[in-house]
Amino acid sequence: MRATFTDAWLAYRLRWKRRRILLRIWRNRKQIERRSDRTKQIMPGAILAFSTVRNEMLRLPHFLDYYRKLGVAHFLIVDNASTDGTADFLTKQSDVSLWTTSHSYKLSRFGMDWLGWLQWQYGSGHWCLTVDADELLVYPQSDNRDLQALTAHLDSQGLPTFGALMLDMYPQGPLTNVAYTHRQDPVTALGWFDGSGYRHRVHPVFGNQWIQGGVRDRVFFQADPDRAPSLNKTPLVKWHWRNVYVTSTHHMLPRRLNQVFDWPSKTKMTGALLHTKFLPDIAARSSEELDRQQHFENSALYTGYYRNLIAGPDLWTDRSVAYKGWQQLVELGLITPGDWR
Repeated sequence: MRATFTDAWLAYRLRWKRRRILLRIWRNRKQIERRSDRTKQIMPGAILAFSTVRNEMLRLPHFLDYYRKLGVAHFLIVDNASTDGTADFLTKQSDVSLWTTSHSYKLSRFGMDWLGWLQWQYGSGHWCLTVDADELLVYPQSDNRDLQALTAHLDSQGLPTFGALMLDMYPQGPLTNVAYTHRQDPVTALGWFDGSGYRHRVHPVFGNQWIQGGVRDRVFFQADPDRAPSLNKTPLVKWHWRNVYVTSTHHMLPRRLNQVFDWPSKTKMTGALLHTKFLPDIAARSSEELDRQQHFENSALYTGYYRNLIAGPDLWTDRSVAYKGWQQLVELGLITPGDWR
């Protein structure tokens, strides 16, 4: 009886939390302004990508090309006061609808209020991919089966969500020595990752697998591993207007949408988001973030983290693994093919 009451009380609280977030999204809708609206191009069944960006000209050309090849039909992007030509570049892209804002990224729940409004307006009934400009999705067979094939499989299984492990990529040698050119695949410059050292536990509220570990945990958060970044994400969702992201793409409501990982058994199909954070702009971006304090809920706790990044540390060890493709990630147990062969 006690467990039943507790479960019912949690479900009640989460229903109201979801409603409060939806109300917040509606209230904050006027924070973004249309810059280039091509949403009339969106066809039934189109796969849509949503992203908030700021000063991402180093990554955007490859980011767009990568997801176009993977099957994204239209991009809905919010530019948060870029100063490097990002907005002008995106305005010229025929498959991009662009909104702009100068409001606080942190106070918008790290852009999720803005994207939530766009998902509410345009995403319902579509498979929606929500990713940052430094995240490249890979999954079993992603080199020969596009997102249409993946989502068709998920539909056939009655699965409305798809989970991905955020996999931090880094170079061999100091970050200050990274060589990267415009439109280059960033994974060719950041070709290494931690192949082990990931831990998981069940989130006490959202019920999903909460995964931590990897290079940022190893290098920057040894003294306080509970503060290390969360690596579990749900980037691909068959959208319904009642859906909301709670914390970036780490947690969702309704709560059932979070059931995308089943570690340690690892029978559910999952992918990875290759995280290309450590390109040559990392020092400048970290310095800016020390001033802006926009990327973490308690930004003051991450002061040391950013200062270490500005110094250009060497993240590589003799246990680092050179990236070779999705098959390797399956062999290492970092992603899972499930019943998709």
